[in-house]
Formats: sequence, C-alpha cells, structure tokens
Amino acid sequence: MTHQRRAVYALAALSAATFCYVTTEVLPIGLLTLIAPDLGRSRSEAGLLVTGYAVVVMIVALPLTRVTRRVPRRPLLAGALGVFAAATAVSAFATSYEVLLAARLVSATTNGVFWAVVFPVAISMFPATIRGRIVARLSIGNALGPVLGVPLSTWLGGQAGWRAAFVAMAVFGFVTCIAVVLLLPSVTPQESAGAIGPMPDRHRFVVLLVATILAVTGAMGAFTYMTVFLLDVSGFAAASLGLLLFVQGSFGVAGTWAVGRVLDRYPLSVVLVLLGLLTAAMLGLYGVGTSKALTIPLLAVAGMSFSSLIAGIQHRVMQVAPSTTDMASASLSVAFNFGLAAGSFIGAGLLATAGVRVIPLFGGLLTAVAIALLAFHEVSRKRRRDDGTDRGLPDLQAAGRSAAHA
Repeated sequence: MTHQRRAVYALAALSAATFCYVTTEVLPIGLLTLIAPDLGRSRSEAGLLVTGYAVVVMIVALPLTRVTRRVPRRPLLAGALGVFAAATAVSAFATSYEVLLAARLVSATTNGVFWAVVFPVAISMFPATIRGRIVARLSIGNALGPVLGVPLSTWLGGQAGWRAAFVAMAVFGFVTCIAVVLLLPSVTPQESAGAIGPMPDRHRFVVLLVATILAVTGAMGAFTYMTVFLLDVSGFAAASLGLLLFVQGSFGVAGTWAVGRVLDRYPLSVVLVLLGLLTAAMLGLYGVGTSKALTIPLLAVAGMSFSSLIAGIQHRVMQVAPSTTDMASASLSVAFNFGLAAGSFIGAGLLATAGVRVIPLFGGLLTAVAIALLAFHEVSRKRRRDDGTDRGLPDLQAAGRSAAHA
C-alpha cells in the first residue's frame, strides 16, 4: 500500500470515527421515549444523558489534552476510540439509569481528547497546501451523524429496542478503532506537520472562539427546536418531519464537501460567507416561516451553511492557533459544547415564554453579531497594520510558519 493511498484510507477511518462520536453524543435524544420508561425515569432525567455528556466534555477537554500532549497519536486515538466503544457497549447493557449515565460520562471523557487530536493528525498526513480540503473531508463524518446516524439509530431503537442502537454504535466504534490502528501512521506530536499553526495569532484565536460560541448558541437554539417550529409555525404534518430534516442534513453534507474546494484559498472569507448565509436563513425562517414553499429552501441553506461552517472554523482555528493545534482544537471543542448547551437552554426559555416563532430570530441575531465581531476585528487589524501600530507577533508567526513547513 503506497503512502498516499494509506493516508486516504486513514482519513476515511478518522472520518468514520467522527461519525461515531457525533451520532453517539446525541443518540439518547431520538431514543428518549424508549429509555425513560425502560429505566423508570422521567424524560427530563433521560435528557441529562446528553446534557451531562456535553458538560463533561467542557470540563475535561483542555486538561486531558494537555496531559496527553506527548503521547503518540495513533495509540492515543485508538485508545480513545476503544474506551468510547467499550463505554457504549456498557450503555447498551446498563441495568439502571445510574450505570447508563456513568457509562455516558466515561465516553464523554474521551470526546475532548479525540476532537483535539483528530484534525491535526489528519492534516499531518497530507501536503500543507490542501489542509482546508482535508479538514472538510474529515468533517463529512460530522455532517453524516445527524442526517444518517441519528435517524438510523432511532429507527433501529424503535424496531429492536433502544439497547440495539447502542450495540450497533459500539460495534461500529470497535471496527473503526481497529481500522485506525491498522491504517494510521505512528506519529508523535513533535513529528506532526500539523502540530503548529502556520500563522499563530492569539487575538484572532480568541475572537474566533467568541464568534464560535455566539454562532453555535444561535444556531443550536434554533435547530434544537426546529421540529416544533416546522409543526407549529410552518404547519407541516408530523409525517413529513423526517424528510424535512433529511433535506437539512443532506445539504449539510453536500456543503461540507463543496467548501473543501475553496477553504485553502479563502479561509476567512469562507467563514464570513457561511455565517452570512446562516444568518439570512435564520432571519428568513422568522420572517416567512409560515410559508411551506419558502421554509424548505431556507431549511436547506441553514443546514448547508452550519455544517460547512464547522469545517471552516476548525480550519481557521488551526491556522491561527497561538500554541499547538491540539490545544486549539480542544478549546474549540469546549466553545462548541458551551454554545450547544447554551443554545438549547436559551431556546427552551424562549419556547416557554415568547414562543417558538422567535427562536430563529434569536439565532439569526447572534450569528449576525458573530459576523460583525470577526469583520470588525479584521478591519481594525488592517487599519493598525496600515498605520504601523499593529506589530502583532512577528517572531512567533515566523516561527510558526517555519515549523509548519519544515
């Protein structure tokens, strides 16, 4: 097997691993009505299986990434996947709610390390000139989780019980773990060409993380309650929800694939354009969401722009990472999970007080603020540079570029 072919196969295995993580993280949502009565718990308590997972990721991602920063990447990724698969298997056979929750939290501890490492490892196997394309290809696994993994797992749970869905994901996780062991090159952090960003910039990095929190909070606030919006505002029948969500998800997969063709040439512009499209879709749903004919294309644009945006932000974060790309990716994972939890929480509050109609408005306003923040920072930076007042971090940036291309 040639080096290039092995790298392509390894990338496919890593993408499959991202599919496993994304699908399993939100798996209880589709199985909520089955898990709760089987374990004698309320639906809100079953919902904590997702909330608790996100909280653990936020707490442990950065410290675990720092502790494991010198561990060779192949055994680290394989170990994370192995623990993830084992914990998912324990979830499948849990005899009580407490055992299921504990298994979920163990799985969550591997999540932060996995996301911190998987993107730097993937780009290290390919030339630096196509890093954006590789990030987008790897992100296809993320995009397939909601459109393929969750619906299939929910269907399987309905046919054979919720435990069968967890068994399926555990088996898939073990297979993926073996594939990673066999295909991934043995790389230490010091040897990886993706360990340092090509243009480290602490200010850009912090601004990007804040914009990510704003965008994810707004988008997930809307997406979490999108089915309620489609039923109560747009007037769709319950039987059509599956198809509508498939449209949203499939456009997300297609957009993630397409954005890889331009991400290397226009990294910042891609992020700004996708944020603009997401904002337009959210505000459009608020404005004309009562029209079925207009809601469908707006839903497709929202799905396409958000899934693609995740790839764009991940690529940009690794470009401007002020230290190592694994710590930067871990920080992004924390920001994303914070936005996910905040969006769901705020969306629930709006649903109970103002009604579901205003949730896309809330989402669109937050993504608009994210665009303004990024654009204002870049314009201010350009002015300072033109005036000679922005000295930046030239030595650090030069060192980062040299290390990245060494």
